[in-house]
Amino acid sequence: MTWSCPNRAVARFSSDLPPLRAHVGGPHIKGGGVWGGGDPLVFLLQEAGLWKVGMRCWKFSCKLLSHAKSVPCLNMDICPLVLVFVQFCFCLGYEGSGQYPHRDDEDWYRRDKAGTPWCAPIKVKNGDVSCRTPRGEQLMNVMGTRCKIRCKRGYETQNPEVVCMATKHWSSSYSCHEVRCRRLNMPVNGGFKCSDGSYFNSRCEFFCSPGYYLKGQKTTTCQHTKLWTAEESTCIDVDAPVIKCPTLKDKWAEPGKLTARVTWDTPEGVDGADGVLTDVILKGKPSKTDFPEGLHKMSYSVFDRANNKGMCRFTVRVRVRRCSPLFPSDNGYMKCDGDGDNYGATCHFTCTGGYELTGSAARVCQYGLIWSGTDTNCAPMNINVGVRSAAALLDQFYEKRRLLVISAPTASNHYYRFQMTNLQPAQCGLDLRHVTVVELVGNYPAQIGRIRHRILSPGLALQLRLLLQLSQRTFSMVLLDKQGLDKMRYTFPITAAEIFTTIDTFPLRKEEELLQQEAGQNCQA
Repeated sequence: MTWSCPNRAVARFSSDLPPLRAHVGGPHIKGGGVWGGGDPLVFLLQEAGLWKVGMRCWKFSCKLLSHAKSVPCLNMDICPLVLVFVQFCFCLGYEGSGQYPHRDDEDWYRRDKAGTPWCAPIKVKNGDVSCRTPRGEQLMNVMGTRCKIRCKRGYETQNPEVVCMATKHWSSSYSCHEVRCRRLNMPVNGGFKCSDGSYFNSRCEFFCSPGYYLKGQKTTTCQHTKLWTAEESTCIDVDAPVIKCPTLKDKWAEPGKLTARVTWDTPEGVDGADGVLTDVILKGKPSKTDFPEGLHKMSYSVFDRANNKGMCRFTVRVRVRRCSPLFPSDNGYMKCDGDGDNYGATCHFTCTGGYELTGSAARVCQYGLIWSGTDTNCAPMNINVGVRSAAALLDQFYEKRRLLVISAPTASNHYYRFQMTNLQPAQCGLDLRHVTVVELVGNYPAQIGRIRHRILSPGLALQLRLLLQLSQRTFSMVLLDKQGLDKMRYTFPITAAEIFTTIDTFPLRKEEELLQQEAGQNCQA
């Protein structure tokens, strides 16, 4: 903005007229003076004592200064002096004065653009810098210069922008540091090797100790984002522990038994990783126990801390020495201990009622796998009725047969006939219970005795009546057990079922029933 002076001079205001900062030592007025700050007018007024700091007026009476909006108040008495001074200052560049405003402005502009070096020049390694000066100076290190730091990929700076301070130092450090990822954790039972630690582009390779397997990526690389390309890998134990089972030979059963005691040492497992194992677990019968005959499959299991299972198997075979099998003879039965034909087993033979045992009553299976004694047979019982005494007759039945002795005065006796009629259809039950019926009929000397089809002499019949205290004149019966003891007497006929019930209560009869059931002997047919 320009004004015309009387001498046709042109004056430039704050945008063209350089401030007199070098001459003014007092405070500058920013944005309020005629030239903005450090104005020559203000300087001269201060020197004349006409400037009142802090006071403002809106208008001068002088037209030349009427445009000023914020000029400190002046004494209006000196307004002509001020006008003369302003005219003098504004009209220095009139024609013929020797002043060349354009040349002076260009020199000042050149000096202002060149600037004065203030801070050290910025040099950024592994990065770029772009600076902006306050007034467009050519030098990029004048005071007030702002520089932006840009680092290369894989590098970073803590301060992306710095400013040249009045202290001739930049506001902060501006170096580009290499990006660093977080430190990797060492995998348990393993490790890793890196090409450049945890810095950018460092490549790390994981490895595991013997016996362990790497789970995850084998390698990982530090990226510019401070993150690894892969998660941390771990080492896991995948090798199963090794356990060796015992080697056992066949075992023979002990004499009289079907089992053999087998003993071995408990095996120990070996782990190729950390060597820590759980207790050894056995599937099967433990050591130092009796194993029955046959093949027994056994196994041991062991686990490591990673729950890997190691297992081994072995077998235990128990053999039994056996003789050729024995069988009961006809009309007899056999009872054996053990398994019936194993080494040390004993077999006992008995015959059914009315049969006598011939041969060995007991036989033992020997080590040579042969039976002791002789073959056993059951032959029909041969009753000798030609003996002279009743005692000799009864001795033939001792521990072999039970006796039911029936005495009647005559063969036509009603009780006698009824009793014999009742016993005839029950002959199977009598034989099953080893009962022999002895009949004594008549009076001496006409009396006779009978055991089935064998006839007793009158004298032997009389001795038997006297020995058993049986009357010749009345009906009576007596039941003797296998030891010859008088177990029951009857004076009247009874049914076969009642007799069987009485015999079945004898202690020895219960054992006989078990043997007969095993042999399949019964009277159901």
